[in-house]
Amino acid sequence: MINPRARKPPYLQVAEVLQARIIAGDLPHDERIPSEHELMAEFQIGRTTARRATAWLRDQGLIETVIGRGSYVIWPDTEAAGPETRADQPS
Repeated sequence: MINPRARKPPYLQVAEVLQARIIAGDLPHDERIPSEHELMAEFQIGRTTARRATAWLRDQGLIETVIGRGSYVIWPDTEAAGPETRADQPS
């Protein structure tokens, strides 16, 4: 799944796969994303690459990490996005 010859670095390839899963609803709001070890096994990557992928997702506002518990999907933030801020609602 990860193409070592691609122009995109491996961490970004992994992050984009996870981002697509989040957007598609395969990883819904409040769901724990795979752990670093699970990502390492699934994508055949090193720990640093797994950490960089989750850091990118965190920087994009898609996940939050709870130390000792894991990283959880926070997008879309259904509590913060009330009717007045949702894109599908007319202004």
